Amino acid sequence: HNDYEKDVFNGDIGRVRLADPIEQQLVVSYPGRGEVLYELADLSDLVIAYAITVHKAQGSEYRAVVLPWLTQHYIMLQRNLLYTAVTRARELVVIVGTKRALWLAIRNDKQVRRYSGLAGRLGSTRFPTSTWI
Repeated sequence: HNDYEKDVFNGDIGRVRLADPIEQQLVVSYPGRGEVLYELADLSDLVIAYAITVHKAQGSEYRAVVLPWLTQHYIMLQRNLLYTAVTRARELVVIVGTKRALWLAIRNDKQVRRYSGLAGRLGSTRFPTSTWI
């Protein structure tokens, strides 16, 4: 959820600094932006981020990252995903898992094709023949 009035956007992660049950308000501090006040009616816009996926963390950085890396999640054992996860950490990475899972990910450099249906949607679209800038 993007909230332009509060200058808070999907993927932003803040810390709850104050919860006032009497006033039914919550104050959240966002790095680099200061504190934002949320009324009770706004609380459904917030999602607690005890843990997030590598995909959600993409583009962000954290002091420490704990990464569960197990063979049970075989489909996720990809080199590019491991790289993205490890590079989210500024100071510390803790990998919890097996050497086998780590080795499988390092060896798996296959690119995953995405099937979004975009080509089908654009198939009948006509584009101008002028030069694209």
